[in-house]
Amino acid sequence: MARRLKGNKLRAALVAVCLLCACTADDPDHRFSEYQQRLSRTLSVAAEPPAQTPLPRPPRSGSVRLPVASDKLGALDFLALSGCGVQITIGKRNSSLGRMARDSQRLLLELEYLRLAPDCVQVMRAEGRDALATQLQRAWREKQQQLAARIFNATLGSAEYRSFWRTSHAGGKYPAVNESYSVDALRGINHRVRNWLQGDYRADNWQFEIHLSEVAGGPGGLLLQALARQAAWLQQADAMLQTRLARGPLCGPAMRHRAADVLPNVVRRYFVEGIQPQAALLERRRYELLAPLQELETILDAVLPPQYRQWMEQRNALLAEAATAPRTHVASVQRILAPCSTPGQPVIRAGNSGLPTADG
Repeated sequence: MARRLKGNKLRAALVAVCLLCACTADDPDHRFSEYQQRLSRTLSVAAEPPAQTPLPRPPRSGSVRLPVASDKLGALDFLALSGCGVQITIGKRNSSLGRMARDSQRLLLELEYLRLAPDCVQVMRAEGRDALATQLQRAWREKQQQLAARIFNATLGSAEYRSFWRTSHAGGKYPAVNESYSVDALRGINHRVRNWLQGDYRADNWQFEIHLSEVAGGPGGLLLQALARQAAWLQQADAMLQTRLARGPLCGPAMRHRAADVLPNVVRRYFVEGIQPQAALLERRRYELLAPLQELETILDAVLPPQYRQWMEQRNALLAEAATAPRTHVASVQRILAPCSTPGQPVIRAGNSGLPTADG
C-alpha cells in the first residue's frame, strides 16, 4: 500500500512537471522573464515587466483605395469590334459582374485589355476605322498610366495584404498558411508586378488569386508582435543594467563586486544560450518574410497614399528598433562589465549581424 501511494505521488509529480514544461513552452515571455529575474537577483535591481508595445494598425483597405478614373469604353459598339480578342474583355468589364468585381479581378481585366488592345488597334487602322482605333489607343494609354494604382489596390491596399498583418490566426476567411508559402507568394506577386510595369502584361489569373490568399494567411502581424515583445523585454533589461551602473562600477581599484563574477554566467546562460537563438531566428524570419513586402512598397512608392505611407513609416520604425535591440543589449552588458574584464577578452561579444555569441 505504501509503495502504491509512493508510486502515485511520483506519477503526480511527473504530470505536474510535464504540465509546467508545457505552460512555459507556450509562454512567449518565459525566457525573457527568467532572464530578468536572474538579472534582478544578481544586480539587486527591481524587476518589472515591460509595458505592452502598441503595434501600428494597418489602415483598412477601403480607406486607402486609390480612385481610378473610368474610361468611355462602355459606349463602344461591340459589333464594330468583331474579330478582335479585346471585344470579349471589354464585354466582361462592362457587365454587371465586371463593374462589381474585386480589385484583383479588375486588375486582371485591365491587364488583359493592355495585352490585347494593340492588335485590335492595328486591325481597326487596317480597315480604315481610325476613330475607333484612336479611342482604343487612348484607353490603352490611360490604363497604362493607371496600372500602378490598380496594382496597389489589388495588393498592398487589399484586404488580403491587410490580413497579413493580423496578430492572430483563428481561421475564418483567411486561414493561416505555412510561412514558406507566404514568402513564395510575396515574391511571386513582386515578379509579376515588375513584369507588368515593364510592359509584359501576361498574367496567370488563377495563380495570382492563389498568391493573394497565401499572403492573407501569412504571419506578418505575428512576427511583428514577437519582435516588438523581444525589443520591450531587452530594453527593460537595459534599464536594469543602467540602474545598477548608476550606483557605481562593479569593479575598481582594490574592489570587485560579487555581481562581476555572477553576471557573465547569467548573461551566457539566459541571454546568449536562452534568448539569442530565438532572436537570430526572428531576424532571419524578418528578412525572409518582410523584405519582399517592403520591396513591393518601394516599387509602388510613387502611388502610395498618405495614410498607408504613415502606417508604413511607423511599422518600419518599430522594425528598426526591434532589429537593433539584441545588439543594444550586448553593448549594455559590455559597458557594465568593461571595468572587470581582461583587456582584449570581453565577456560577451557580437557575432554575425551584431547578434551575441557564447564564445566571447
